Amino acid sequence: MGLLNNISQAEYYLDSGSWGKYQFTSLDDIISGFIISHVGNDKVISSIKRADVQYHAKRGLQELNFDTLKSIKSQELEIPASLTMVLPQDYVNYVKLVWSDSAGIEHNIYPTSKTSNPIAINQDPSGDIFEEILTNNSFGSDLSDWTVSSNNPANNSTNPSAAPYTWNSSGYVDADAGRYKKIYQSSTDILAGRTYRVSYDLTLVQGSVQVILIADDGTATEATYKSGQVQDTVGSYTVTQDITVNHTSTASWAIGMWNNNVNFSFDSRHATDNFIGTIDNVTCHDIELTTQVESDTWSAYKGATPSENTTNNYIDDKYWPMDGSRYGLDPQHAQANGSFYIDQNTGKVHFSSNISGKTVTLKYISDGLGTDEEMVVHKFAEEALYKHIAYGILSTRTNTPEYIVRRFKREKFTETRKAKLRLSNLKLEELTQILRGKSKHIKH
Repeated sequence: MGLLNNISQAEYYLDSGSWGKYQFTSLDDIISGFIISHVGNDKVISSIKRADVQYHAKRGLQELNFDTLKSIKSQELEIPASLTMVLPQDYVNYVKLVWSDSAGIEHNIYPTSKTSNPIAINQDPSGDIFEEILTNNSFGSDLSDWTVSSNNPANNSTNPSAAPYTWNSSGYVDADAGRYKKIYQSSTDILAGRTYRVSYDLTLVQGSVQVILIADDGTATEATYKSGQVQDTVGSYTVTQDITVNHTSTASWAIGMWNNNVNFSFDSRHATDNFIGTIDNVTCHDIELTTQVESDTWSAYKGATPSENTTNNYIDDKYWPMDGSRYGLDPQHAQANGSFYIDQNTGKVHFSSNISGKTVTLKYISDGLGTDEEMVVHKFAEEALYKHIAYGILSTRTNTPEYIVRRFKREKFTETRKAKLRLSNLKLEELTQILRGKSKHIKH
C-alpha cells in the first residue's frame, strides 16, 4: 500500500501539522526498518534487543544533526536593558546571531574574544578575599555605626544603673556594664546556616562577655542565632572563633535580647557579674567565598560605547581617519553591528550596549533529541543513519571479524558524505545567477 493511501489531499491541506512532513522519516520507523533489514538469521546481526538499536539510532541521529542534517533552530527575542539572552533549552552550539532592522533585514552580530564575565569574588576595602561585614570595627574616632544600649532593668537586676559602653579616645570600647547590656550593629547581613569567623581584641577586668550572631529573619521569638564562646577569664588576649548560625531560639531567650533585631552584638550576660573591660579591632566575615552579582568586567563592557558604534559616513574623519584608510584595522571590528560573547557558566549571551532594544535572532544547533516530534531524519539521510546504527553495533560486539567492522565504517562514511551532498541543495540555475556577476562568463 502506498504511503499516501491513508490520507487524502484535502485532509493534508486542512491539517497544518502535516505540511512538509513527507520529506522526513521518524526515528521509530528507522529503528523498525533497521531490525527488519539488518537483524535475523543469515544477516550480519543475528539478534539484538530493540533498546540497543534505539541507543545507537539516537547516537547516530545526534552525529548527523551536528554535521549533516539541516538542524539549525532559531529563537527571536528583544534584548532588554540587561543586555543578556538566556540560551535555549536544547542549545548545543550557535550558528550565528543577527539583529533585524525595520525592513526585516538581518545584520550579523560578531563574537568578541577580548572580554568575558569572570566569577567575581567579594573583597573588603583592604583587598582581603573575605569581605568584612562590620563597619567602623577599629573604633578609630567614635562609635558610629554601632548602637549602645542597656535593656529593661527587670532583666538586669544586678546593676541596672551601670553605665553603657563608651568610646575611649585611644580608639577602643570601654565597658562597665551590668548583665544583658550590649553594643551591636543591626545592618549586617547575617544568614542562617552560614559560618562566620569572628575575631576581636579583649581586655577583661571583671565579669564575662560573648558575641551573638542573629540571622535577620525579621522575628523576635523565632530568631535564628548562635552565640560565641563566653569569655570570663581576666586578662588581655585576642579571640578568633568560627560561629555557625544554626539555632532557633525559644521565647525565653527572646526576652530583652532580640527585640532590636540585632545581627551582631557583644553582650555581658554571665551569672550576676558586671562586664568591665575593653573591646577593639572587631572583625566578622563569612568564611565561605561569596561572589558579586555581576563581575566588574561585564559591567564595564555593557556600559561602554562599543568601538563598532560608528557613523555610516565611510569618509568622515572618525571612521576613516587616515585619508580613506584605516591602517592596522582588525577586520573583526570593521563593522557597526555590535558584538557578543557567550558565558557558558551562566548559560547567557552577553551583548554590547548598542544591541539594547534590538530584535535579535539566535540561530543554533541542537542534537535532534529534544522532543519526540523532532526525532526525524530527512529521507536523503535515511541510509546514512542505517549505516551509523550498524557500525555502532558491530564495532562494540566481540567476535565480529575486523573486516566486517571496517566495511561498515567505510559504508557509514560514504553514505554520510552522500547525504551531505544531497542536503546541500545546490541548484544549477541558482549557481549560474550568482556567478553571472563574477569575472568569468558562464554559458548556459
